[in-house]
Amino acid sequence: MQMLHTSLGKTKKKKPTAKQRELQSSWETMLKKYATKTIAPKQQSLSEVYSLGRPAGRETPKIPSLPFSGAPCTKKDSPVYTGSLIKGIGTMHKSNAIPIFSDEQAVEIATMRR
Repeated sequence: MQMLHTSLGKTKKKKPTAKQRELQSSWETMLKKYATKTIAPKQQSLSEVYSLGRPAGRETPKIPSLPFSGAPCTKKDSPVYTGSLIKGIGTMHKSNAIPIFSDEQAVEIATMRR
């Protein structure tokens, strides 16, 4: 088995052409012309940066609870259909329950293709 090695060494830096040197010099003069001032941040002591007190405007207001009425909390009764309009529940397709209102609907649902 043979192993191939490629040279991944550093390549020589090419010398800039006359046009590149001219562009670089114009760039540097423009940077000097529009140079910005660097503002050094003032040094703060640790006590100015961090304090153990509560931050201003962050206090949680005390909201009183409603008074206890003493009434028991019971579960509601589940709703039950007490009317006489619906005759039953039919299944159309893949347990799709639909209400049946007449005998004709029941016959139609029973004769449908599955």
